[in-house]
Amino acid sequence: MKRRWLPKHVSAFRDRHGKARYRYRRTGFVTYYFKNEPGTEAFLAELRACNDGVSAPEIEAGANRAAVGTFDDLLSRYYRSPDFLDPGERTRVVYRGTLERWRARTRKGRRYGEIMVRELQPRHVEAMLAELLPHRTSANMLRKRLSALMKFAMRIGMAGTNPVIVTRPFKISGGGFHSWTEEEIAAYERRHAVGTVARLAFDLMIWTGQRGGDARKMGPASIRDTRLELTQEKTKVFVSLPIMPGLAESILATPTVGAIFVVTEFGKQFSVKGFGNKFRHWCDEAGLPNCSAHGLRKAAARRFAEAGCSNQEIKAWTGHTTDSEVARYTAAADQRTLSDTAADKLLANLAERLAKDSANTLKINGNK
Repeated sequence: MKRRWLPKHVSAFRDRHGKARYRYRRTGFVTYYFKNEPGTEAFLAELRACNDGVSAPEIEAGANRAAVGTFDDLLSRYYRSPDFLDPGERTRVVYRGTLERWRARTRKGRRYGEIMVRELQPRHVEAMLAELLPHRTSANMLRKRLSALMKFAMRIGMAGTNPVIVTRPFKISGGGFHSWTEEEIAAYERRHAVGTVARLAFDLMIWTGQRGGDARKMGPASIRDTRLELTQEKTKVFVSLPIMPGLAESILATPTVGAIFVVTEFGKQFSVKGFGNKFRHWCDEAGLPNCSAHGLRKAAARRFAEAGCSNQEIKAWTGHTTDSEVARYTAAADQRTLSDTAADKLLANLAERLAKDSANTLKINGNK
């Protein structure tokens, strides 16, 4: 029996030019044709997108018969557009899940996907968002996705206005993911010593300020001339960072298996969800139930803010593109430390001004 070397659901064939090509075929799902060769990182990214139902979504009964002008019609176009395909695969999974759950909901016996796009009004949007209460974060996520969808509809001529933008998001109490305190950071370091995989995963995030989804992909190939370089999976932003001493010590002390620093017990690369679950387990072992991988990214940004770094300097590390994003991540910066820094700057400025005024006074008196 011929040994199968391709991943499950992947098969090879030759096109009309005799060139070897590869496709993803799974019963009940759309067929996907790969753009990259098996064994490459790009191919694996495509395969993950197929398995997650992004590039090879499930075939829905009657999907090809969507009435023209409905949200079913609009979504089928949107999923093939750069607006949806440009973000990273994990982001696409989240966005699609939000929209699919929305269009499957019904009101007065009518599915939202069957509604005509031009019929949508602000009062309809507000009613749809209110259905998700008390889950305000979910409602705000849906509002963002509907707004992006309507912008796309306007661009392709399926809508004349965007009724979502005149609605208001719900106010969210709290700051999202908990930002690690220095005490929590120390507790994790005490539980997981340098040289363990748990500590290396931690150090890759706290010393770089990167997301867990990017930390899980880092390996020896990411290091170039004593710098750690990567293109962020979510935003496609390229960052080049100096390797801090604490991270260098952790990398050198931890055995590396293959091309990835942090791997599973079977020597395989973690999936996004698998890495998050494993790090959740490591946090629990350290007695930190409120801490998470994403909260560690916030803690890294907080440290930069408390050190007096500018927004531009922080963005150079985290890969954020706007000051508002940085402000959201550095909200947990120690207020006392920052106010002391501001006081030092103010006193230094006043002293400089006083010195200049005194010099001018002496100069004037000397000329009399």
